Amino acid sequence: MKCPYCGYGESKVIDSRPAEEGTTIRRRRECLSCQKRFTTYEVMERLPLIVVKKNGSRQTFDRVKLLNGMIRACEKRKVPMSELERIANEIEQELQNSLEREVSSREIGELVMQRLKDLDEVAYVRFASVYREFRDINTFMQEIKKLLSDKS
Repeated sequence: MKCPYCGYGESKVIDSRPAEEGTTIRRRRECLSCQKRFTTYEVMERLPLIVVKKNGSRQTFDRVKLLNGMIRACEKRKVPMSELERIANEIEQELQNSLEREVSSREIGELVMQRLKDLDEVAYVRFASVYREFRDINTFMQEIKKLLSDKS
């Protein structure tokens, strides 16, 4: 690691510790030439995920967008934000682990619904109604009947 003060190319690590909830490593270093200390951060490199939308357009995966959709579905429900963040992390990790660089928005929606179904049934139906574009009350009823039959 090049020293930011003198430009010397070698340094030693004085201290390492996890940062940002374990996704980054913070390192304190000391230059072997001028002995000044500086901090570096090591971050795991992630390849960008591309989401293929229903209309065929493509955009990069946005965890915040995923989280906002779940927050809207859980509005006025007693669902802790920490649970929604956990779900968003799980889904993002699952997509990263799949090693596919392109994923359909349909697949992401199914992953969200799978997890919301276990977390909060009302949030699940809300999310499903937008995701599956329910057109009338009969579609809602079919989904609720399916949910009830899955429970028993």
